[in-house]
Formats: sequence, C-alpha cells, structure tokens
Amino acid sequence: MLLRDTDIDFADIPKLGKSFWKAARLVMPAPKDRLTIRIDHDVVQWLKKKWPWLSDRINAILRSYMEAQTE
Repeated sequence: MLLRDTDIDFADIPKLGKSFWKAARLVMPAPKDRLTIRIDHDVVQWLKKKWPWLSDRINAILRSYMEAQTE
C-alpha cells in the first residue's frame, strides 16, 4: 500500500540538528549506461503494474541475479 506524503506521521522522528549536517557527506549514485533492449510485452506490462519505476526495478532484478552468480 502506498502512502501519500500527507499520510505519514513524522511525530516520533527527531529533528536533525546542525551537527548532523556537519558530519554528512554527499554520496552520488553510480553512473548508469543507457541502452535499448527488447523485452516481451507481457513482461513489461507486469513490471509496470507492480512498480512504476520500471528501469530501477529491472536494474535491481539484474543486480540481484548478478550478485547471486558471483558468490
């Protein structure tokens, strides 16, 4: 079930002070390659229905498979 931002209760989360931001560091995501692939229509429809961020999900699925093969 997806929540809207207005439905989230932040009451039990403490505010971040200046000390948090002094120690924070920016971590950029790894660069991604753009490619064109052909995927069966029903597979694409199934993925889109379950996850609106299709390319992120495909990447996560492929990464999970890759990591399982290299262990």
